[in-house]
Parts: sequence; structure tokens; C-alpha cells
Amino acid sequence: MRTALLSIAALATMFFTACNSTNNTSSSANGQTEGIFKVISPADFKAALTANADQLQLIDVRTPQEVAAGAIEGSTNLDFNAGGFKEKIAALDKEKPVYLYCASGGRSGKTLKMMQSMGFKEVYDLKGGYSSWK
Repeated sequence: MRTALLSIAALATMFFTACNSTNNTSSSANGQTEGIFKVISPADFKAALTANADQLQLIDVRTPQEVAAGAIEGSTNLDFNAGGFKEKIAALDKEKPVYLYCASGGRSGKTLKMMQSMGFKEVYDLKGGYSSWK
């Protein structure tokens, strides 16, 4: 019985650690801290945009057709599926916080990981994407 409880506790610890890994500060292979990469709630996303609109980069990675149906005010559209997407992302200011969103979180999540590998310092992804914003 005790062994079973210890096993369950160990599995729970591993689960919570694995699920939380995207929300932590990241380290490079040489041990230097690279930045902050988080998926944040719509409420936290909105609060950051309200408080710091002039100090951040708001990027919508949906298609132009999706953007035509509605977008967060002040966002720049960089279509994840378009040619040259990676180069357009690389041209953004790596020192300035970036707030990302797509329709539901898939493309923006991939973009967050891409930006992490490119040396961006601070990237936030809207949990649930634009569909959670409305």
C-alpha cells in the first residue's frame, strides 16, 4: 500500500512538472537564461495590453481571412502559413516583449517555441487564442 502511494505521488509530481515546463524561464545549452516564454490567460493578456500597449509587440499569426472576421486592436498580422513567416518573425525586436495569438493556440504555440529558439527575451501566448478573447 505504501509503495502504491509513493508511486502515485511520484507520477503526480512528474505530471505537474511536465505540464508546467512551457511556463517557466528557459535556459540555453550553456546554462544562460534566455527569457520568459508563457501561455497566459485572456485576462492576463488583456491586462498586459492595457498597461503596456506602447511597450510590446502584438502579433496575430492567423490568415488574412481569419483576421477579416475580427482581430485584437493594434495587432500586426503575420500569417503563419505564408511564405517568409520565419524571416518576418526574425525581424521583430528580440528585446521587446511579444504577445502572440492565433485562432485557438496551436500556431501561436509553435511560434512561441520558434521565437524561443531564435533568442527572443519575452514571449507570451494567448491561451485558447482569439476564440477565447471574444
